[in-house]
This record gives sequence, structure tokens and C-alpha cells, in this order.
Amino acid sequence: MKRFVLTLALLFTALLAPAQTALPPPHTIPNTQLRALAKNADGRSYQLHIHLPGSFAKEPKRRYPVLYVTDGYWDFATVVASYNNLNYDKVVPEFIVVGLGYAGDNLDYGELRNWELSPVRTSPLAFGSGNADKFIASLEKDIFPLMERDYRADPAQRYLAGSSLGGLFTLHAMYARPELFKGYIAASPAVVVGGDWIIGRAKAYAATGKSIQARLYVTGAEYEWPGFLAGIKRYQALLAELKHPELVWQARTIDGERHAGTKAESYTRGMRFVFEPLAPEKGPSKD
Repeated sequence: MKRFVLTLALLFTALLAPAQTALPPPHTIPNTQLRALAKNADGRSYQLHIHLPGSFAKEPKRRYPVLYVTDGYWDFATVVASYNNLNYDKVVPEFIVVGLGYAGDNLDYGELRNWELSPVRTSPLAFGSGNADKFIASLEKDIFPLMERDYRADPAQRYLAGSSLGGLFTLHAMYARPELFKGYIAASPAVVVGGDWIIGRAKAYAATGKSIQARLYVTGAEYEWPGFLAGIKRYQALLAELKHPELVWQARTIDGERHAGTKAESYTRGMRFVFEPLAPEKGPSKD
């Protein structure tokens, strides 16, 4: 009898208990993938955040331009959102977005990015920085071949974007290996690193008389650190003086924003500018 009563009590309790429902699924960005790469020769474990255009599955023989974005763990979603809007407006072509990041959990992105995004030490004691040339080599050896093999990336239409140290890396890549990319977006680049090192690099490149067959968009933020913004303005002014042959460039100060707040507008306007030659439509919307 006691067992029967206990059973009834448990059944009654179960009927009164609130229904247990599964948690809603997490939000994901459509048409995206994560690709973790094997550790490379420098011991770096990279992860690619990849966004594919809408026609990718429908047009299996088509090759696409690619925009590579540094700090993908931070900036990938921002760039993809802007890309979708611009592509809808037909002011940019369909292209693949690749956010460059790191594989693993609970990572210190600040420490990791110092290693490869700066071409020189970020400070005299920052021994784990200044390896931008090794990062460029890894792009050439490991990342470009993967994208061109598995995702039909067009090797003749690569573009590069980055903010802060990523912006500095973008400028350095333009001078170190100008044949690799057709366009560059440098959002609030860290020009002041190494005592304006990138300005000296730009002058040295200009002295060779070699051309840069590309488009460059460089921004700063009105309300970011004054000394930091001053470095960006020095570089922007220098571009007008050096007149790199065949380089088409545009500079802008994003009003009312601080350092990180400049990213959304910088990337949006930067994509419009660097992809302008490939834009399906130009000028005002058509009827």
C-alpha cells in the first residue's frame, strides 16, 4: 500500500511540475564556416571564419574575389553584415569574406595578434611581436592555397582589411608584397608603432619608383587618442606627397567615433571603394 501511495505522489508531482523545454538554438550567421588549420611551421594554429556568397552552391564553376580580414574573432561579423547590405545594393560584387583568427578556446587575442600583425616590435620589450612577414608567408603557403582549392577563390582578386594593428599589417603587406592583393582597407592603422616605422617604409618604397597596382582606403577616428590619430594623419598626408605610381587611394576621418567605433563605417566605405571597379552598378539606384 505504501508503495502505491508513493507512486501516486510521484506521478502527481510530475504532472504539476513545469514542462522542461529545450533551449532555443544559438544564432548563427548564414552561409558561414569555421576551418581550423593544422599548426604551421612557426607553431601558429590559425582558424578561418569563412562567409560564402549566395550563389556559391548554385554556380560550381565560378571563382570569387576574396576579402581577407585580420582579427576575424572580432571583425568578421561586422564585415559580413556590411557586405550583405552592399551586395544587396549592387555596389560590390559577390565575394568571399575570410576572417583570420586562431584555433582554440579561452585565447588571449591581444597577445596572439601582437605576434604577427606588427612588422616591428610594438615596444622595445615586446619580444613576442614583429612577425608580420612570417604571417604573410603563412598566408601564401597555407591559407591562399586552401581557399583557392576548396572554395574557388580567385588568386587574381585578393583584398586585405584590418583595424589598428590589423590596419598596420595591411599597410605593411602593401609595401612588402604588393603583388598579392588588389585592394587594402586600413581602418585606424597603428602608424605610431615603432616610431612611425610604416612611414619610413612608405618613403623607402617610393624611392624605388615601383608601382602599386591597387586601391587603398585609410581611415582614422575623430575622437581616438590624439597621438594615435596624429600618426594616421601624417601617413595620409604622406600619400599625397609620395604619389605611388598606379595606387588609387582615399583617406577619411570618421567623425564622432573613437578607436573601435570607426570599424563599421571604415569597412563599409572601404569595401565600396576597393571593389568599385567590380561593382555591378555605380552611382545612384536605378529604376
